[in-house]
Amino acid sequence: MTSKVAFIGLGVMGYPMAGYISKAGHNVTVFNRTKSKAEKWIGEYKGNMADTPSEAAKDADFIFTCVGNDDDLRQVSLGDDGLFHNAKEGCVYIDNSTVSAEISRELYKAAKDKGFGFLDAPISGGQSGAEGGILTVMVGGDDGDFKKAEPIIDCYSKKVTLIGPSGSGQLTKMVNQMCIGGLVQGLSEAVNFGINAGLDMDKVMETISKGAAQSWQMENRYKTMVADKFDYGFAVDWMRKDLKICIEEAKRNGSPVPVTEIVDGYYAEVQKMGGNRWDSSSLIARLKKKK
Repeated sequence: MTSKVAFIGLGVMGYPMAGYISKAGHNVTVFNRTKSKAEKWIGEYKGNMADTPSEAAKDADFIFTCVGNDDDLRQVSLGDDGLFHNAKEGCVYIDNSTVSAEISRELYKAAKDKGFGFLDAPISGGQSGAEGGILTVMVGGDDGDFKKAEPIIDCYSKKVTLIGPSGSGQLTKMVNQMCIGGLVQGLSEAVNFGINAGLDMDKVMETISKGAAQSWQMENRYKTMVADKFDYGFAVDWMRKDLKICIEEAKRNGSPVPVTEIVDGYYAEVQKMGGNRWDSSSLIARLKKKK
């Protein structure tokens, strides 16, 4: 069944995600703060563009957002030209941004007050996952809204799970980012050690990636870590934004996160090296620098 869909935010993730929804046969209207990006999108995919989030949301059955942070999300949803002004009763609003659980709960309540559903649905899988339509989506919200939205979310994902009530999606993404941060630091130390020991790192990684040390980061990032290639992927600035959210939430719920705090500090060092837009695997750069 064809649905009318609004997609707000055409960054490196949102652009292909909206494309997959369009290719599945849905009627998609996009909005992006930089208008040229939306113009490029409608030249590549079947759909329409709007001048404001509010205009994009008009008559939509499903509204998606994929933006940078809490402030951006608040602006496109509750701002003067925000989607809330035109979201129709009974629609479902799905937020794919990585933001705080706090703003997700705020938007959930605001949506309920206006008679439509809200799901916090952050994504994992990076730019390659978005471009391949194989993202993992972790969702918080009501079961009825989830069941309605799941077929649309499926367009760009390989795994979609309703974790629990509103905010649960964002809390799960925090778990995800904490796991990645500690893992990348361990991998950085191991790869740097192997290089300094004179090992053939291709042979090393091909061997140990079949055992208990295996990880997505190991299989997809070790070659570029060895080669000092970081001009792609999930930027350090974004990772630090995500880890800040994790650390703040950990303080709220009383969870000690010492390794996450240390790794966040290491990413700050990478930023000082000029690596703000480097991939998050660039933690190894600070180790090589200290040789």
